[in-house]
Amino acid sequence: MKKGELNELRALTVAELQQKARETKSELFNLRFALRTGHLTDFSKIREMRRAYAKIQTVISEKKIAEEQHGAA
Repeated sequence: MKKGELNELRALTVAELQQKARETKSELFNLRFALRTGHLTDFSKIREMRRAYAKIQTVISEKKIAEEQHGAA
């Protein structure tokens, strides 16, 4: 995920971010399943998905903290 993509994430609402997090988590599950069954050839995708999920969760946390401090962000 590039810096521009991170800025795009920050522009989304918390509900949209939570939906994106669910989709990313589901894709991560599918990648792990493919790894265990021997169908995954590009192992770096798991790392990318893990990091993308973490970034989404970080932005969600940032937005929740901002809401607590300033009312509605």
